[in-house]
Amino acid sequence: MQYPRLRFNWQEFSGSFGDIGTDLPLLIGLITVAHLSSANVFTLFGLGQVLSGVIYGLPMPLQPLKAMAVIVMTQKLSGQTLWAGGFLIALIMLVLSLSGALSWLARVIPLPVVRGCQFGLGLSLASLALKTYIPEGNTWGYLLAGLGFLILVALPKQKGIPAGLVVVGLGLLYACSVGLPWSKIALGIHWQTPEFQTIDPAALLPGLFLLALPQLPLSISNAVIATQQTAEDLFPEKPLSIRQIGLTYGLVNLIVPFFGGVPVCHGCGGLVGHYALGARTGGAVVIYGGLYLIVGLLFSAVFNDVLGIFPMPILGVILLFEAWGLLSLIGDQVQESQDWMIALLVAVIAFSVPQGFLISTVVGTGLYYLGQYTPLNLQKVKQESPPCQP
Repeated sequence: MQYPRLRFNWQEFSGSFGDIGTDLPLLIGLITVAHLSSANVFTLFGLGQVLSGVIYGLPMPLQPLKAMAVIVMTQKLSGQTLWAGGFLIALIMLVLSLSGALSWLARVIPLPVVRGCQFGLGLSLASLALKTYIPEGNTWGYLLAGLGFLILVALPKQKGIPAGLVVVGLGLLYACSVGLPWSKIALGIHWQTPEFQTIDPAALLPGLFLLALPQLPLSISNAVIATQQTAEDLFPEKPLSIRQIGLTYGLVNLIVPFFGGVPVCHGCGGLVGHYALGARTGGAVVIYGGLYLIVGLLFSAVFNDVLGIFPMPILGVILLFEAWGLLSLIGDQVQESQDWMIALLVAVIAFSVPQGFLISTVVGTGLYYLGQYTPLNLQKVKQESPPCQP
């Protein structure tokens, strides 16, 4: 079915919340640990979403760079190191895109490996949701998560009902019941815009080795190749090129660090999450970005107070639903036993090993091409080849 580039209705509004379970905790974690300005972070992040929706005409999200975010939060790195890492990975991605190397990698890395990376990311998101977000709040947390999951499973079957909006509304209702600081919110409204800043040259080497290089394999496999494949799966009538995705990835991150934002990438998980909750056009991420713009420009001073009482299990169940969409994409590999085993091995390595996306991509690609030359496959090719004509 052909959809318009931008559509603004209840379904798109529902789908706009499909990536909030991934984005919001990472943004808050980076703001807290790296001492970033919430106004800068939310405003730049929202603007990026709006531009992505307009450029692609699809629910093509921008997400915080996951490997960078985890490293910054665990090693307590500075904002300058984060911005330097984002700037340098932008340069690397632009070189790969413009030289054609990124497109070559997309041709070389086989589909079972891409599916394995998607499955591994799905496992990671499901683990995060089940271990961290949903258990928070004890009994009430599990009740909210269970109710939210039932809503997400049942309501998308009823045309026109925005399941994502209903689930987020459930979280807001809970927050209101425990007491939102309305007076503080009203007094805290003020206009604040990001200002241009420079990157400390001393942060470039740490940014390269601590952040950019560890992030690169995940970005190539998941943010570019798997995202292109996922877009093709969901929107075959709107083909995207690897080069296009790599260029927008690089160009956005050339700008974001100089205004105090968080480095971002496209992501197959976010695309599936938006789609699963009803998004079919770029309107969903325009709406999603608009919400972040409002928070960044007007409410950044009181945002943490509101977030402190918003139930994390609601974010967790949205994250779990996104994970389920990623896990289901592996279904087309079941028919071929060799492809299925490679995809499963890639998923396990990506999920469980440090630098797992890089290691699993190399191992899976090597096994795939070695498998083409096993005696069993050569015999199969020989049997399927047409007989020579006399």
